Amino acid sequence: MGYYNQNSPPNRNQKRNRYSIYSILIGILIGVVLVTIFWQADLLPNAWTNQTNKEYDSRGSQANSADYSQINVDVTTQITDVIDQVAPAVVSVINIQQRSDFWQSESQEAGTGSGVIYKQADGYAYVVTNHHVVSGADAIEVVLSNETRVDADVIGSDLFSDLAVLRMDDEHIEQTIDIGTSENVKVGEPAVAIGNPLGMFAGSVTQGVISGKQRTIPQDFNNDGRADWQAEVIQTDAAINPGNSGGALINIDGRLIGINSMKVNESAVEGIGFAIPIDTALPIIQELEGTGEVKRPYLGLEIYSLEEVPQTEWSHTLHLPNEVTGGVYVWSVEPLSPADQAGLERLDVITELDGTEVMDMIDLRKILYQEKAIGEQVDVTFYRDGQRQTITLELGAQ
Repeated sequence: MGYYNQNSPPNRNQKRNRYSIYSILIGILIGVVLVTIFWQADLLPNAWTNQTNKEYDSRGSQANSADYSQINVDVTTQITDVIDQVAPAVVSVINIQQRSDFWQSESQEAGTGSGVIYKQADGYAYVVTNHHVVSGADAIEVVLSNETRVDADVIGSDLFSDLAVLRMDDEHIEQTIDIGTSENVKVGEPAVAIGNPLGMFAGSVTQGVISGKQRTIPQDFNNDGRADWQAEVIQTDAAINPGNSGGALINIDGRLIGINSMKVNESAVEGIGFAIPIDTALPIIQELEGTGEVKRPYLGLEIYSLEEVPQTEWSHTLHLPNEVTGGVYVWSVEPLSPADQAGLERLDVITELDGTEVMDMIDLRKILYQEKAIGEQVDVTFYRDGQRQTITLELGAQ
């Protein structure tokens, strides 16, 4: 058993304990002072504070709001404003055809495309689209931007321009598109295509630029492997896919500059689409709307390009001199036609119209359709049995 002797020296461990207690008390006091200073200076870390303290919660939320701010980005641009303005004038066009067998007959969707509402008058709305979109249709249905379906009639369609005009009741029509000009478009300026790609995504918008002007694209209407016409088009890299045909190509001001028509459909090609220039389309649209057809000058000939004939036949059968390098040969003449009345015959080779060189069938059609008028007198230069001759005929109506 131990005991305490007043005369014995104090225990050193007891002294150390007293010093330790004093140090702890002093440390606590200093800590309280520092905490109070930090608190007043708003320097206290959130993790050191009492989470149940309402005053801390309020201060903590203030600290968070200072560290993080919500950013609102205004994405409204000139293009989005233009799309909002133009989109209601672009519609989907559904080609409906009758399918029948021994048991029944039913209507089916044979294809879809796009169209543009360009005019509203006398209770009707008028839509321009592509000829190939409505070709063979027994009925046409137009789907508006608000998904309202309206029956429409084809009042005119033209193969060579690939344009057609529809008419429908204007009860549900909100607006028409503003028509611009394609003459002054510049390569590199922005272009926006609006349509119904794949017949599934109505009102789809793609943006690009004008890639080229006055491009010519050969077209084979009867699928015989020979070009029957060359369409003059605007080239753009705005995506144009099946179903976009007949939709709108607009400029940055929201004005119609072209009717989307086609794209190069090859796996190695990307970003090449074409539209019919509105300056070319507008006179045809007006003629289709007014008369239901486009009347073009008419010769009354079945012709083929001379390049389709083997070179040996040029001299042996057609008896052409060496200076002839191109033209069209006559395969048949329609009785009582302007050509028949003027005296043209089978195997004649036409090389000029009114002094303008004709190298192939497309050249001849371009001269007739773009430069001549029905009833106009035309000088036709041709070779028969190796002899150069010229006759004058009056163009009829096709």
